[in-house]
Amino acid sequence: MELTRRNVLAVSAMTAAAAVFPKPNIAKAALPISQPALPFEENALAPSISAKTVSLHYGKHHKAYFDKLNQLAVGTRYADMDLAGIVKASANSEADRKIFNQAAQAWNHVAYWDQFKPGGLNRPEGELGGMIADTFKGYEGFIERAIAASDQVFGTGWVWLTRDDGNKLALVGYEDGNNPMALGRPAYLGIDIWEHAYYLDYENRKPEHIKAVLDKLVNWSVVAERMKV
Repeated sequence: MELTRRNVLAVSAMTAAAAVFPKPNIAKAALPISQPALPFEENALAPSISAKTVSLHYGKHHKAYFDKLNQLAVGTRYADMDLAGIVKASANSEADRKIFNQAAQAWNHVAYWDQFKPGGLNRPEGELGGMIADTFKGYEGFIERAIAASDQVFGTGWVWLTRDDGNKLALVGYEDGNNPMALGRPAYLGIDIWEHAYYLDYENRKPEHIKAVLDKLVNWSVVAERMKV
């Protein structure tokens, strides 16, 4: 199911499952909120994601979300909140949509970079591996479902591994900067499907990008830790 901005605004407080924030070192509760350092060298994800893409993605796009958020939030009720708090507090406010967009994208990318520890476990094992296999009919089924979820997003957005209404694992497509946390749901794994995440390397071949990320880059030990929260 694609979750648009309208869907986000329609979801009630009943979906108050624990929201996962994967980078404790960004928990500063006051402006300016600083962009965390990239947790690896820019060339560490090559060839799946090139150093040039990482440089532009992290150094330009991700940085801009923090810069704009810090500008927009000055003098507002969000000025003394941490990043996760800003995302959750602004998610249902049309008046603060600009703040939500910047905060959500800043948060999304912290989760994104943190899940790509080079040399990490790139296949789920143990209990998590069994859950992935059972839910998605094997790891190849998981990749196929991620690609299918991306096709449900019109334009820019994300695919997140989260939980559905029945508390089962699910891969869900979200438009723009929306994320599970805005709905009170856990965010275990995020795949960026904005064009700046893959176009230099894959042009319009988005499925190849998604497959490369899931085949080569995800550190499943990080995902498993997120699921313990």
